[in-house]
Amino acid sequence: MRKVVSFICLLLVGVSSLSAAPKVTAAKSVDICVYGGTSLGVIAAYTAKKQGKSVLLIEPTTHIGGMSSGGLGQTDIGNKFVVQGLALDFYRRVGAHYGALEMWVFEPHVAEKVFRQYIAEENIELWCNRRIVAAKKEGTRIVNITLEDSAAPSKKTNQVVEAKVFIDATYEGDLMAKAGVSYTVGREDNKVYNETYSGVQVMKNHQFRVDVDPYVIPGKKSSGLLWGINKKPRQPIGSGDKKVQAYNFRICLTNERENMVPITKPDNYDPSKYELLIRWKEKDPWKSLSDAFIWSKMPNNKTDINNRGAFSTDMIGANWNYPEASYEERARIIKAHEDYTKGLLYFVGHDERIPEHIRRSMLKWGYPKDEYVNNNHWTPQLYVREARRMVSDVVMTQHHCQGREVVDDGIALAAYTMDSHNCDRVVIDGFVRNEGNVEIKKDVNPYPISYRSIVPKRSEVTNLYVTFCLSASHIAFGSIRMEPVAMALSQVAATAASMAIDKHNGIVQDVDVAALKAEIEAHPWGDNRKPDVLVDDANDACVRFVGNWTFDKSRRCYAFTRRYDNTLGKEARSAYFYPRLKETDEYDVYYYYPRQKRPSSVVCFNVFDGAATHEVVLNTKGIKILGQTTGEWVRIGRYKIGAGDAPYVEITNRNADGTVVADAVQFVPVKR
Repeated sequence: MRKVVSFICLLLVGVSSLSAAPKVTAAKSVDICVYGGTSLGVIAAYTAKKQGKSVLLIEPTTHIGGMSSGGLGQTDIGNKFVVQGLALDFYRRVGAHYGALEMWVFEPHVAEKVFRQYIAEENIELWCNRRIVAAKKEGTRIVNITLEDSAAPSKKTNQVVEAKVFIDATYEGDLMAKAGVSYTVGREDNKVYNETYSGVQVMKNHQFRVDVDPYVIPGKKSSGLLWGINKKPRQPIGSGDKKVQAYNFRICLTNERENMVPITKPDNYDPSKYELLIRWKEKDPWKSLSDAFIWSKMPNNKTDINNRGAFSTDMIGANWNYPEASYEERARIIKAHEDYTKGLLYFVGHDERIPEHIRRSMLKWGYPKDEYVNNNHWTPQLYVREARRMVSDVVMTQHHCQGREVVDDGIALAAYTMDSHNCDRVVIDGFVRNEGNVEIKKDVNPYPISYRSIVPKRSEVTNLYVTFCLSASHIAFGSIRMEPVAMALSQVAATAASMAIDKHNGIVQDVDVAALKAEIEAHPWGDNRKPDVLVDDANDACVRFVGNWTFDKSRRCYAFTRRYDNTLGKEARSAYFYPRLKETDEYDVYYYYPRQKRPSSVVCFNVFDGAATHEVVLNTKGIKILGQTTGEWVRIGRYKIGAGDAPYVEITNRNADGTVVADAVQFVPVKR
């Protein structure tokens, strides 16, 4: 029946083109409406359907999966511990494609396939090319939203969707804004939340570290500024403004000749846009393509290319109007970014001012034939790093990121660096400088995100969740905004939405957060599949250390801490990890092998399954730690373990020739 309704709506769109006045079709009613087919939107819709609710997923374009299927294959993690529930399930499913437990670097089409699996498995109704034009409220409740056909807005046919609870899963926060929720755009003055890293900043990363003349005719101010430089002066450090951190495209290229489409001159190509690149590299000569690009390798000879250095793929200053722009203006901004980025790739490969060895390197790469096949092999997803941000009862700030403040209603974790890209490019003391990049690494534990930061103020809207454009200061948002965290927040939102419908008349502010957390913990996959059993070194009740292991709290830990031994086995040491298993089952047992400077080439284990002790020797030389993760889960073996058998995994330093780490052990049920 659901498919018939969708077909009728589409048919009516075609009929309505005969009339100049907008025509509204019969309203579609569901329990939960998810607006935005991003990675987080798909997870929200899947979760809601698993909760037994009727669901509609709406995507303004035809692209599904947002940035995770839009080129961002080099996952921004921070700490794997924060990636739990269905966010982790996504990376497990991607891992299954590549024959691994989890995969954090991947091709775009693989990610999209996984997201479409979620939709197909639960028969989620999906409307593409539908975008919001209005939200109707009665008091503080959103009654319905009105959509237009984004592929053909001139048809003048609108569709109305009613729901008990709405979830805004877009990168822009358009539903939130239409519903009258308070939000901000840009950077707060540091004084607003007593921060130090919001507002105007001039720091060393992604910066001109050499003096580059900014004028069209070098040394002649009257000749005007080169393209991409703001003529207005830099404002005081820490002062607020409406500027937004730069957007770019995460670029998927390949060097497989059989799978390659050559990089050709794009629309509106203008080499003068790249004059700053030439002047920068005259002062700081090229060594490789990695000078101006983060050139991350993906499986099957592909890339995820990101911004690096003083001049790169970030189109600094070109996106300031994007968050609140009309759909038409956004389309122009997206096209300008596409022209700029394709032009940059072409410029580096063909302009004779680029050294020959760099041009040769660039020409080895092209667009992959098997990616984005319906969009000329170019990602349709602009990397909207930041747009609107809700202002609610709790605003996540720098203080939460650095552990000085801790919320009491945490419903998900974040752990990434406070990370904002440049917002402006200005002249300082006669030379060009980038402004706005902030990368502050955190030496604190992963920190909780407030439930109140994903719901509006009660006085504004009572049946809406906002899972990307949540309530956070500019600098805190730079840490929270990563895809795995956004997916985790969306699972929470959909679970809470179901609880709000069942117990609180759809009022999201009334949801019992303790009950919500208990539900997520009991059913991390959104259904009745058995959860993993994690034993971390920080859990004193489940871990016992024999010998003097060194305590470590660095960013290289899984979760919060780890222990290590570097005595090369001269002093016998053991670490015992005891799982609390609720039932007898077969488990794949994994050891967390972290990044380290001098790892032992062997790690020895004794695994007691309740019936016998199994000795396992792990050769670590072949272990590859991919992407930004702090380590990899390495399988020790498969064991049938009884719940009452007091099983354990012993990690020893026997025969060690380097550092042995005791950090975490995981028991994954073979049959869910």
